[in-house]
Amino acid sequence: MLDNKGFDLWADGYDQAVGVSDEDNTYPFAGYKRILGDIFTTIMEKPHPTVLDIGFGTATLTAKLYENGCEIYGQDFSSRMIELAFAKMPNAHLCQRDFTLGLAEPLKRQSYDFIVATYSIHHLSDDQKIGFLRELLEYLKDEGKILIGDVAFETREELNQCKEECMNEWDDDENYCVADELRTVFPNLVFSKRTFCSGILMLTR
Repeated sequence: MLDNKGFDLWADGYDQAVGVSDEDNTYPFAGYKRILGDIFTTIMEKPHPTVLDIGFGTATLTAKLYENGCEIYGQDFSSRMIELAFAKMPNAHLCQRDFTLGLAEPLKRQSYDFIVATYSIHHLSDDQKIGFLRELLEYLKDEGKILIGDVAFETREELNQCKEECMNEWDDDENYCVADELRTVFPNLVFSKRTFCSGILMLTR
């Protein structure tokens, strides 16, 4: 798994690497643009929403939200990713902190219409995901939503099948969401499959 320095080094080529996988419909980024587009559309249904992006990277999604009038907050552990994001969103509220350690203190002073995590939460273990999602729910406004776009599966069987099919490329350091397992803790979780290896998970307060 890359540390923050690794992501600093990868930052400038990140979008290109993602784009190749998406266009070729291969693991891990098959469906990437569609997922970001669907999350964007959901958020823009609400006028002038306040959005928190967890692990925003180069701000591919949040820059579009910013351009369309959203108030943007974000947390990422890569200083280079934050530099690139600030260049696109000079008035955004961005914090550098490893989200495996929880939410940055300045971000706890706000409440949010939407909290998004695109291709980031897989860096957490299953137990860490549960704890972090519980924490994030506390900072949602009424009827607010957590939207997770990532490599994700409905069942553990589907995950294992994908792992077998993508054996040479599979990243064992990443912990992908399994919807029916998360529902044991979050029964209102909704999973919308997008490709053989990806989808959108939604939690509503």
